[in-house]
Amino acid sequence: MKHKAKQERSCGKPDDEGRTLCIELSPPTAESKARAKQRSAALREAEANKARKAGKSVSSAVAPAVELVDWCSDKPGGKDYMTRGEACLKNIGSGTLVFIDPEGAELGFGVFDFEQRIKAYPNKGSSGSDFAEFDQQIVIVPVSMDAALEGVTMKWNVGSNCKACVTSTTRWKDDQNNDAGPTAHWKVDPTRPYAGRWGTVQTTWNGTGKETIDLGWSVTARVDASTTAIAYADFGSSGIDGVRELAPRCDDIVKGSAPGCVLSYFKTNWTVDSNRYPAASAYYWYMQQVMPDHAGSKRWDSLMHYLGPDTPVKNSAGTTWTSSNSRNVICGPSSAWSLHPADASVGSVDCDEFAMASTHESGGYPKSYNLVTSGTKCAQLYTDKMGDGSANFGILADTRTATNGPSGTERCGRAAISSTQNQQAFSGFPVPTWRMLDGDGFFVTLPGFEHCASAATTCTWRKVG
Repeated sequence: MKHKAKQERSCGKPDDEGRTLCIELSPPTAESKARAKQRSAALREAEANKARKAGKSVSSAVAPAVELVDWCSDKPGGKDYMTRGEACLKNIGSGTLVFIDPEGAELGFGVFDFEQRIKAYPNKGSSGSDFAEFDQQIVIVPVSMDAALEGVTMKWNVGSNCKACVTSTTRWKDDQNNDAGPTAHWKVDPTRPYAGRWGTVQTTWNGTGKETIDLGWSVTARVDASTTAIAYADFGSSGIDGVRELAPRCDDIVKGSAPGCVLSYFKTNWTVDSNRYPAASAYYWYMQQVMPDHAGSKRWDSLMHYLGPDTPVKNSAGTTWTSSNSRNVICGPSSAWSLHPADASVGSVDCDEFAMASTHESGGYPKSYNLVTSGTKCAQLYTDKMGDGSANFGILADTRTATNGPSGTERCGRAAISSTQNQQAFSGFPVPTWRMLDGDGFFVTLPGFEHCASAATTCTWRKVG
């Protein structure tokens, strides 16, 4: 990721006595990873002891109270981790301060480990403020400091391009979540280990529409031995152009949700309950395998993209294109879909299209890679008993028009699927929680069929869990 700190040495201007302060950043090493693991274990144990003294039950992995992202403290160092709402950045590494005299001799060193966190709140109620919000945190831990430095102060510089944001000053805490003063400062003291400093900034967004906010981070270091010597370390930005992987996105567009923010780069996964909806799941799995773009399949690393209310695409009436418009192309009154006869035990069925009408991959979406002129161009399938004398059901080829059934090259599918399964397989799709807007990518996982090796042979559903 582009946010990774730059590695070259950076030096400030000489002070009044001609002395210079430099800082050099280095990626995580085996030693720094071991330090991070040891610190994390110590902080969790301290938190557990605190809970025991208060008479509370203790979890096996108690997150430090100072931690912005609860699950981050237990993650190994040297890697970055991310969800739709949180980022745990443990790949920044360490910084070495070097204090140099006018002749170029090195007077002393200081070594510091760095980590960062980002937390985006999906709606203003979950943040505790009355605005959409995201918070950021830096963790700075001195490893060693030479006496010549006398002491060190670190200032965290947080930049953004936000047009509708208010960002707080940095609030500093110690490892036990106590206030640590206005700055991150340590006096040289070789008699005991140095405690970490946790700096947190809060950013609230009060805009309209949607805004993706680029961020930048740096640290300015000073030493007590000089009143003017400084060193500046650039920690990079929120991501490469076109990806912006660590750029929060805030909006007031998502229906059914107050304004909020997410890390929209993270691609979510929707797991269909294949125990409850086996017919719909089987159909979706089959189409993922045979469609040219394998829409939504993790196996093929092929995302689906949500059709959001902010899409710029218009329908013939000049209003925003919706999933109903896409569905009409594939399963609507003029789509020439008719119900295939099936055993009465199948019950009520619907025309179920794939890819879903709520995605850019739908054959009915005007800008779809899979665009067709009519649902007649889709693979035609239906649910029925297998016809082998058992009570088993399956997804079968509709051969009424195409004698041999689907060719396996169709760009869409439509199938007669149980009404309940068709209507409920995606009923819990968490658009408000994930803050899904137009073009946001996601995968569709079908656990009861993930063991299937090929769409060319019959594969039996497996119950999961």
